[in-house]
Amino acid sequence: MSDFNSFGGSEEEYASVRKFVAETETNPDNFESWENLIKACEALDGGLNRNSSPQALSTVRDAYDRLLLKFPLFFGYWKKYADLEFNIAGPESAEMVYERGCASITNSVDLWTDYCSFKMETTHDPALVRELFERGATFVGLDFLAHPFWDKYIEYEERQEAQDRIFAIHARIIRIPLHQYARYYERFRNLSHTQPLAEVVTEDDLSKFQAEVAAEAAAYGGVQRPELEIERDIRAKIDAMYYEVFTQTQTEVSKRWTYESENKRPYFHVTELEHSQLNNWRKYLDFEEAEGDFGRIVSLYERCLVTCAFYDEFWYRYARWMAEQSGKEEEVRNIYIRASTLFVPISRPGIRMQWAYFEESCGRVGVALDIHAAILVKLPDCVEVIVSWANVERRQNGTEAAIQVLKDQIDAPTVDLYTKAALVAEWAVLLWKGKNSTEEARSVFHKNVQWYADSRVFWDNWLQFELEQPAQDKEEGKPDQAERIKHVFDEFRSKSRLPSPVKRELAQVYMNFLVRRGGKDAMKEFLAVDRQMFGSVHHAASQETEGTKLTLAHRPVSVATASKSGGGTKENGASVGELDEASRRRAQIRYLNFYEAHPEPAAESQGAADFN
Repeated sequence: MSDFNSFGGSEEEYASVRKFVAETETNPDNFESWENLIKACEALDGGLNRNSSPQALSTVRDAYDRLLLKFPLFFGYWKKYADLEFNIAGPESAEMVYERGCASITNSVDLWTDYCSFKMETTHDPALVRELFERGATFVGLDFLAHPFWDKYIEYEERQEAQDRIFAIHARIIRIPLHQYARYYERFRNLSHTQPLAEVVTEDDLSKFQAEVAAEAAAYGGVQRPELEIERDIRAKIDAMYYEVFTQTQTEVSKRWTYESENKRPYFHVTELEHSQLNNWRKYLDFEEAEGDFGRIVSLYERCLVTCAFYDEFWYRYARWMAEQSGKEEEVRNIYIRASTLFVPISRPGIRMQWAYFEESCGRVGVALDIHAAILVKLPDCVEVIVSWANVERRQNGTEAAIQVLKDQIDAPTVDLYTKAALVAEWAVLLWKGKNSTEEARSVFHKNVQWYADSRVFWDNWLQFELEQPAQDKEEGKPDQAERIKHVFDEFRSKSRLPSPVKRELAQVYMNFLVRRGGKDAMKEFLAVDRQMFGSVHHAASQETEGTKLTLAHRPVSVATASKSGGGTKENGASVGELDEASRRRAQIRYLNFYEAHPEPAAESQGAADFN
């Protein structure tokens, strides 16, 4: 739709359309631009109708298709699109749009009601209309606010004068906790009085009530009673039975009203929800899961994931709950696919990673690897995804395969310096823990420190590596653990340009080692580090200056020479001079696996809840 010459439209006619297309391409998350685009398209040719130009019709269809690909949960736009198709192309085209819409948002009461209403007016075969209503009932019949759908179904059967079907529909509805349950029960009671007894209850229930009435009559002398009187007594018992159904439904409605009454936005929108709304959904899901009805739980999750489609936590929760049910592998897979391909942006790759782990657990390793590769197309610098990919290879093909993934990414031109630093640290850890090769791991740290001295992750891993080594080396003449840790800390202090707060944090790790595991002279080193890192401002500043000098002195000659030309330059991947603000932020990042970053729900938080 970027090139309207293919439609033959003039520049003047399509000027506003071009403008809004450009806006949606630049910022596809801006819903206002999409709204403006649809309005501009619908205004072409002075308002679209059957006689509009093919160019205008192609343009508006493309606009709707793109909008609903981006935001498939906007049921109102599916309805507008279907109405448009009906007006310009007829019922068959409109029906295709309705089918697409109901497949995209399966649990929309409004869309199913509109679709069934459309079918009522355009189809003369009752079997086809009833089939559609039954499909809709499968998807939305249990919705607390499903009364418009059920009303439409009843209206259709009333048009057909199918009293038996009207009664059967009411008999279904009175067992469902709906907002307007009482209205349906009253109608059911009235209908039941006009139906033959055999149609009102099952054969077994009818036999039971007949026997009870006969027994009661026998208890009073067994006088012959008129048939109408007997039927009246049987109907009274049937009434009592259905009143119990009513009171049970009433109880279920009351339980759910606690949550339904707090649901202020039961539809999808691109704007954020209030924290209180998310908390209400959490409690509602807790309630339905405790009730244990599979159909109702699925129905509520599907409702929740219309309103909360952009909140990862509910996709995770739905997939976990479904995975607990027996024989639901494909259902779990579909949850992950919907979350990953439609709703959760790739900038938050956690749900995609969880999907990859699920596929790996099902033996579909190739799919798991493909998911990782697909994420990296958009996020080539994502450390968590690269490390996860390496570990899939490690689990399936061994440590060398994992290391090869890391090496390939370290050599890739699309990966930046700080990502490479984290990958080098992970490489060393794999050598240490995967191959049990301490010396190889140590060598990786030593050889790469000149390039990655400004990465906190690099130093965190190197220091932790040495902290976990044996206190005494088995080989004669080798430095002991304390000497190695001191060497790492001295290297860090002299070569790294990380800001002082970060240096102090790592200094505290070293000082903690000296206190808990140091030797006889450890306190001398402890106090020296304490003075240098936590002393007066003047002393700390002198240490920073000295550290900068040492940084340049310890770098390769070419890099040190390059630094004279200006701060912050790079040569062979190594930075010199002061770190700029963006580099400082990148340098200080500490990476978490996505499954370590799930926050506790903020039950007491107020205001809008961020999607991230």
